[in-house]
Amino acid sequence: MTRIRELPLHRLAALVRSRDLSPVEVTEYYLARIRRLDDCSGAYISVLEESALEQARKWEKRVVSDTPDPLPALAGVPLPIKDLDTLAGAPVTFGSRLYTGLVAPADSVMVGRLRAAGAVFLGKTNTPEFGSTCHTENAIAPPTRNPWDTRLSAGGSSGGAAAAVAAGLAPAAQGSDGGGSIRIPASVCGLFGLKPTRGRISGAPDRADLFGLSTAGPITRTVLDAALLLDVMTVGLPGDAYAAPPPEPGTTFADHARREPGRLRVGRFADTGSTGIPVHPDVLEAYERATRLLLDLGHEVEEVRTPVDAHFGGAYARDFQYLWEAVSAATPVDPAREHELTPINRWLRERARATSAPDLVTAWARLQRGVRSLLTATEPYDAVLSPTLALPPVPVGHFTGDGPETEFRRMTEFTPFTSVYNVSGQPSVNVPLHWSPAGVPIGVMLTGRTGGEGTLLSLSAQLEQARPWAHRVPPGWED
Repeated sequence: MTRIRELPLHRLAALVRSRDLSPVEVTEYYLARIRRLDDCSGAYISVLEESALEQARKWEKRVVSDTPDPLPALAGVPLPIKDLDTLAGAPVTFGSRLYTGLVAPADSVMVGRLRAAGAVFLGKTNTPEFGSTCHTENAIAPPTRNPWDTRLSAGGSSGGAAAAVAAGLAPAAQGSDGGGSIRIPASVCGLFGLKPTRGRISGAPDRADLFGLSTAGPITRTVLDAALLLDVMTVGLPGDAYAAPPPEPGTTFADHARREPGRLRVGRFADTGSTGIPVHPDVLEAYERATRLLLDLGHEVEEVRTPVDAHFGGAYARDFQYLWEAVSAATPVDPAREHELTPINRWLRERARATSAPDLVTAWARLQRGVRSLLTATEPYDAVLSPTLALPPVPVGHFTGDGPETEFRRMTEFTPFTSVYNVSGQPSVNVPLHWSPAGVPIGVMLTGRTGGEGTLLSLSAQLEQARPWAHRVPPGWED
């Protein structure tokens, strides 16, 4: 008998719509698993049992109505929200002790889209303070642990979201990605994670990111689930700083996930240029296996003919750090309480204050020049393959304990491949094709042209069909 946690999001939604599963039954099931297992994962900062059951009962009445209105895509399906996004009436901490006790007065735009689509909100998932790090360890909650090995980090900053999905504490989750924060935890937790094109999902009015680095996106067990969530979450608003190319008329992202991609031309690279950041042999093995699979499926794969220093070398790391410091410092903090911040955020804010506006603009201009050269070099390709991370999953505490400067350096050495696509704004996905000899996930990254989520979804779905991964369940997390 199929357990509820084994059902992908799209199947769960269909069974609720057909009245074969009750929204209350599904919500109670996930809440029970959270009560029993979340102490082992640290996936949730807060759980909203009372309001979740109230929402589920409302949708149950709607679903069983004799003459229901057309049901929205996620009617009665439970999902969590990352605690960087506001959910009306629920606590929001932004991962910081400075915001404990705050209750959000309204939904963010993206949360409003999920609510309108019928989602039942299970709770708020764990995140590092202000989403500033690639691991999920803060001062207000236990660290988020990788369900495949709880000694290891679940990544970040959407680590709580990824751990919840991998551990079967949610059928899918929403995350956000400003330098890899969807793709990083998706890679280490064995999930599909999609960073959409810049401007595809409005961040208004909450996200102070004039550089357009950050976007919301889905973390799921299947490609079709991610496409379904992207269809729901897509929204542009007047006043947005960026706009994505419109989707193909008359089609949805879910349509693309159900299509064959055709024969594609795929570029690939796996080195980190003059930075000298080493790439672990297990990561390179995952990359080579993905290459062979693409070739077996009939795609053309070739090395990207461009100096990788177009985005890895020179001033890239320092210039991106300028932007990261500025974005991290944008969250309002009472000056009298800055000493209560985590060391990494105190350090980032101090450095941001020491950077002049001309220096920041110059860094952004240099980044754009490097990225444009990369875009020119990769334009012939329908997709570009690279590792997602330079290392397999690392232990909890790997990044911290030796000062913020060392922490930031270790984060850079862990994630040299992801942030360039936040600068360029291209869509990028983690595909969970490989497990290491130690039994932990290692993803590979596919990146498309601006507006090319449809191609990435079609190609990823083909890879999923050839090497299914959704049936994998971490040992110890069964019912």
